[in-house]
Amino acid sequence: MRALADQLADGLRALKPAPLDLEHLADVYSKPGVYQLYQNDVLVYVGKDESSVANRLREHYDKIKCRLKITPIEMSFTALYVHEDLHSVAPERRLIASYKEQGLAAWNGKGFGPHDPGKHRDETAFGPDHFDTMYPANLHWTCKEIAMGTYTATNLLQQVKKNVPFVFRYKKADFHRGIEVTVDWENPTADELFELLGQAINAVGPDWQIIALPGYAIMYDKRTQYPSARKRYPYTGSVA
Repeated sequence: MRALADQLADGLRALKPAPLDLEHLADVYSKPGVYQLYQNDVLVYVGKDESSVANRLREHYDKIKCRLKITPIEMSFTALYVHEDLHSVAPERRLIASYKEQGLAAWNGKGFGPHDPGKHRDETAFGPDHFDTMYPANLHWTCKEIAMGTYTATNLLQQVKKNVPFVFRYKKADFHRGIEVTVDWENPTADELFELLGQAINAVGPDWQIIALPGYAIMYDKRTQYPSARKRYPYTGSVA
C-alpha cells in the first residue's frame, strides 16, 4: 500500500489540473480511482471512489454550485484510475496524511465528503473551518420544476426533496397527506417552500418545524435547540 500510495502521489503530481466543469467531467471514465480538488490552484481535498470517479466528481460539482461564497469556476481537479482489484482506501489515507503535514487538503475531515452527515450530526455546533460553515447551502435556490398549484404536504415535501440541490431530510407522518399547501407563484425558492411547508404543518402539529442547518435542512417533530441552525420554519427570525 505504501508503494501504491507513492505511485499515486507521483502520478497525480504529474497531472495538470483541469477545470471542474461539465465539459471536462464528461471526459472522466466511470472507473475506480483517486482524485484531488483544487481551489484557486491550492489542493483542498483528496478523495476516492470504489466504482466511479466520474460520478463522485459530478456530485462535488453539483454540491459546490449550490453553495454560497464559492463557485465551480474556482475549482479544478486531477484524477487517476486504480485497478478494480486494488482497494484505494489505504493509499488515499496515506495521501491525505502526507498533504495534511504540508498544510494542504483543508477540506478533508471538515464535512465536505459525506452525502448526508446523519441525524447524530444535526445537533453539532459546526466550527468556523467546517465546509458547511464556510460555504453554506443556498436557501434561495430556485426550484423551477415545482409548478404553481395546490399540493398535499406529503407530495410537496417529496417535490422539494427532489428539487433542492442539498440534503433535505424529514420525518414522514400520516397527517401530512391531509394538509394542503398552495404555491401561487412561479419559480419558488427553497426558502419560500420551506416557509409554506413549515407554516402548514406547524399549524396542525405545533412541535413540527423545518430547520435550515449550514449545509442541509431537516424537518422533525421536536423542539430541539440546534446550535448551528441558520433559520427555522415557520420563520421566527434568523439565528445565524
